Amino acid sequence: MILHYYFARKFFWIFMAITMVFVILLALIDLVDELQDFPNLPFGDVLEIVLLNIPHANYEILPLVMILAAVALFLRLARSSELVVVRAAGRSALRSLLAPVTVAAVIGILAITLFNPIVAAASKRYNDVVSGHLGGGTSVLAIASEGLWLRQGSPDGQTVIHAVRASSDVSTLFGATFISFSRDGQPLERIIAETARLTQGEWQLTEAKVWNLSQGVNSEAEAQVKPSLAIPSALTQDRIIDSFGKPEYIALWDLPRFINQLEEAGFSARRYSVWFQMELARPLFLVALVMVAAAFTMRHSRLSNTGLSVLIAVMLGFTLHYIRNFAQILGENGQIPIYLAAWAPPVASFLLAVGILLHMEDG
Repeated sequence: MILHYYFARKFFWIFMAITMVFVILLALIDLVDELQDFPNLPFGDVLEIVLLNIPHANYEILPLVMILAAVALFLRLARSSELVVVRAAGRSALRSLLAPVTVAAVIGILAITLFNPIVAAASKRYNDVVSGHLGGGTSVLAIASEGLWLRQGSPDGQTVIHAVRASSDVSTLFGATFISFSRDGQPLERIIAETARLTQGEWQLTEAKVWNLSQGVNSEAEAQVKPSLAIPSALTQDRIIDSFGKPEYIALWDLPRFINQLEEAGFSARRYSVWFQMELARPLFLVALVMVAAAFTMRHSRLSNTGLSVLIAVMLGFTLHYIRNFAQILGENGQIPIYLAAWAPPVASFLLAVGILLHMEDG
């Protein structure tokens, strides 16, 4: 037990040291980039943007940090002959892996349960701050249990749009309601339509009923029914889809509810479902990377070409990471099932690592 604690503590501090190196390095690189992108902003505002981007940047490279930490740990143990002593004491190399693997699993679980919401909140805030400085404004879309809400602006005021559901490509709204407001916030007009189709520069409404909401007017008495109606709009389909935000902007705990809301509104939530399952599989993938690194670096430094072993371990880790990302793309595009895209790479990586370890140690 003491030996496992020793290995676990050593691996944890190596992991933390490498993490801090990457935090500082990425922060300095991002600071230079942001200063070039926003030369007229005060330094304090630029520093805020950099600090908001740090969690997401380091969350993305967590697999890289994990495999480098594992390589550093086992190289240090091999060079100090500690692994030789452990084997001489009757413990197999596979039992020595228990502590680092446990630490990797705990780090993975903490990453998706505690660090993921922080990353999501910081990334969302980062996107809003950058969009504000670039003049892009905030999101024009919101999803709720009663449907979806859109907002569009014009020189005359704002128009709030509500729809019970929409087509998967957001080009058509069903059960749409348009409420127009003046620049001072006074309601001007209310329109209900069976469908509203977004075309170039306007909404095409069918079976629409129009109420005039101006003061001193009997809205119901003067209501008009029109088979078709066109409403000017500066919205585009791409802008509406972008307003959903990236899956990284939503905390893991909120993703199931968000996915249900998307599906109830008639949108495809496949992209978010793939991301959700991949986050759940992240601890297993981190464990697999530690085992892959161990398979090539646990041997005594005098018995193998250390440089070549480290290179193979790191390159194999990168390869598995890119295969995982490629499977994510296939899953989001519908080429393979969601669970296969999310869980096949981690499970295959784990089984590959176990096979290599058994071959190296007992083969």
